[in-house]
Amino acid sequence: MIALLDYGSGNLRSVQKALLNVGAEVKLVADPEGMKDADAVVLPGVGAFDDCINALRKQELLEASRDFIKSGRPFLGICVGYQALFDRSQEFNSCAAGLSVFPGDVVKFPENAGLKVPQIGWNEIEITQGDCPLYRGIPDRSHVYFVHSFYPRPTDESIVATRTNYGGEFSSSVWRDNVFATQFHPEKSQQVGLRLLRNFADLAAN
Repeated sequence: MIALLDYGSGNLRSVQKALLNVGAEVKLVADPEGMKDADAVVLPGVGAFDDCINALRKQELLEASRDFIKSGRPFLGICVGYQALFDRSQEFNSCAAGLSVFPGDVVKFPENAGLKVPQIGWNEIEITQGDCPLYRGIPDRSHVYFVHSFYPRPTDESIVATRTNYGGEFSSSVWRDNVFATQFHPEKSQQVGLRLLRNFADLAAN
């Protein structure tokens, strides 16, 4: 069973639908008790960093997520759920501390680079960790769907699983041990995204 954390994120149902589409057993979870028997956890996200962190803290899901990750079971963060794994964000003078699973800050795309911010739409990913199980069967330079103005800048470059160019390269996903996270939305990335979620569901089942 995959626990999908329900803290009020706007894209919860689309992630749930995509996971069900690839054959996963999914349970919406709004408290730590629901995570105890899960084989894997997905932390989705749409909106502001502080809103995500504060909602997780209010529902006691912040520390529960840290404990789950320590258990060694697969954990996937999506979009703001990806950003939440880092130390802090520059978004709107953010003051909430992230999960600090990975060291690094969440930064904004430069406004003077001629970019449309937020980045909304399809862009390609360069797979930098070919052995990452999340990308099994996914061709390099595949296109996925993004909606974001901010992105994490990892201190440890070894965790970067894919890079994407948007006015310069940024880390579009990371992987270390049992923790996976994507800035893009797999649930909106058609067949590539479904394959990624199927790979994650396979990890949960094994």
